[in-house]
Amino acid sequence: FRLALIQLHVSAVKSENLQRACGLVREASAEGAKLVALPECFNSPYGTQYFKEYAEKIPGESTQKLSEVAKECSIYLIGGRSIPEEDGGKLYNTCTVFGPDGALLAKHRKVHLFDINVPGKIQFKESETLSPGNSFSMFDTPFCKVGLGICYDMRFAEMAQIYGQKGCQLLIYPGAFNMTTGPAHWELLQRGRAVDNQLYVATVSPARDEKASYVAWGHSTVVNPWGEVIAKAGAEETVVYTDIDLKKLAEIRQQIPILNQKRCDLYGVEMKK
Repeated sequence: FRLALIQLHVSAVKSENLQRACGLVREASAEGAKLVALPECFNSPYGTQYFKEYAEKIPGESTQKLSEVAKECSIYLIGGRSIPEEDGGKLYNTCTVFGPDGALLAKHRKVHLFDINVPGKIQFKESETLSPGNSFSMFDTPFCKVGLGICYDMRFAEMAQIYGQKGCQLLIYPGAFNMTTGPAHWELLQRGRAVDNQLYVATVSPARDEKASYVAWGHSTVVNPWGEVIAKAGAEETVVYTDIDLKKLAEIRQQIPILNQKRCDLYGVEMKK
């Protein structure tokens, strides 16, 4: 099946972001994409100072638009970090998924908050304004089961391993790595998650905006179960297309059967909730 990653240029105007995102979703659908993903923070600038201002409840304005365009195009639509979600007085970094009938299939709240300090390069603390999610998020399609993470979640190998154990064959991480962590780890982490679990990994970033307070690395990417990069964007706004070949995935798992060779009598990773 065909996967499309929309590397969107994000402005400070929410309505413009939504309009442009929906237009690119329609374009991707017209090109035959059955599963379309938007980047983390697609409808607002990324930064702790913006989260409260742009926050919405779910359902709300942004998710309603995503539901409508998913139904219009009859596709599966991953809404990136659709919005900073407001719920019960707390804010979450939340990704929504809608099916071809417009129904909400999954809602992933970012589990691992981006609190880092690289002296002289970048300091960021999502926990100043956001609360963490506490659950894994998977959804079924006629093609395969898909597991969701958001950006920093990709650094935690155990999360990806559990998705693999639960039958996911594709992991999608809407993310916004920056100009320090992007060139160092963006592709490396994706290839590691793909090879370790013998599945496809796709990441979808905002386009780079050098004038923004937080500059995203871009380079939305798809990696196959052999660890090969099979599609990658540059820094500009674009739509990345790739065909996900589940037959190839099955062949790789048969050739190198690590999933059957794990020594579960010696070690294991488990999902607690």
